Amino acid sequence: MEEGLTLTTLDSPSCPVGTRMDSFIDSRDSSGLDITRTEASSLSHGLDMLETGEADVLALPAILVHGNMMSILQAGCKVVGARTPIRPYRILVSDNKIQYQPKSAILLCDNKLIRRQLRRARGGLRILDPRAYSSIADKGDVPSDAISLAKWMEDLRSSGDIDGFVTSRGVYEGSNLVSRRHSLLPEGLNEGDPHFLPPAYSDLVVLLARNRFPNSIAREISEKEGETCWGVQNSMLGALNLEMLEKTGVMVRHRQVRSLIKQAEATRDLTLEQVCLDPDGEVIEEEVHVEIRLEFVSKNGSRTVGLHRVIRHSDHERATIASLRDWETMIKEVSRDVPKDFHTDPESPPFILLDE
Repeated sequence: MEEGLTLTTLDSPSCPVGTRMDSFIDSRDSSGLDITRTEASSLSHGLDMLETGEADVLALPAILVHGNMMSILQAGCKVVGARTPIRPYRILVSDNKIQYQPKSAILLCDNKLIRRQLRRARGGLRILDPRAYSSIADKGDVPSDAISLAKWMEDLRSSGDIDGFVTSRGVYEGSNLVSRRHSLLPEGLNEGDPHFLPPAYSDLVVLLARNRFPNSIAREISEKEGETCWGVQNSMLGALNLEMLEKTGVMVRHRQVRSLIKQAEATRDLTLEQVCLDPDGEVIEEEVHVEIRLEFVSKNGSRTVGLHRVIRHSDHERATIASLRDWETMIKEVSRDVPKDFHTDPESPPFILLDE
């Protein structure tokens, strides 16, 4: 006998949760549950549905949970699971890849982190916020919602006013665009290609439910890798304000030992190889590992501070706390004035300014 479950979803343009959960329901992976899906119009509406019993679980983009955990706890709810990001990477809509853009090409992007990464990847380009470009070029009002904004930028690209723009895969598909696109990946397809870590919580779906919600049911609709992504990002970024959050790139994912060794051999990364091999060159174990990558990029893209950890899944909670302390120390050191070795030395500014 199947057990009934009412699942309500809250979408964002870049993270179509409803579509994701429909695919999960249709796949019958939740074979022991008869799931009925409804929709919520906002976080407060979804929490009201949970409080009144109108819904059993609320699935929503993880970015909406950031900064609202107190409201969730006051509503008598908690995070019971998460779904693994499928397409967290941004895409460049343009005829050319970033490496082959013409000199002084104009690219629009409404995400501060990606603008900095684009400047790092290729000098000599004009990387602008859509509103800044509209003000400079006198293009009138800029649409406020993501779908209309993507269509507005596509019209500018089609007319030749700009050379391309960056958006999320969800917005690209929601806008019904068919233009050529290029994924901005965390590792380039070829050696020397630029890399782009996605913004925090990209494409990560979080599941909320009332306190005392059965763990056995939560496990049916949650995913281990998604739970890891949420746990690590929430621990390391949960205390950041939105201004700092939008400048920080992060990627958390499960990695198999075989793929790690293959990557280490291809890139000649001895440190990564040692994570998986003992001194005799034998594979230590087949346990899944967790890869954590963080980076903060300066405004002009010329300087980057990054952290890269690969740890066994069984140790990832402890290692996340240690990584957070290391990251906080790194950020503190690179953002302070460089001390003088001698009183006659010139003033030395910080390596990176956090408030740019």
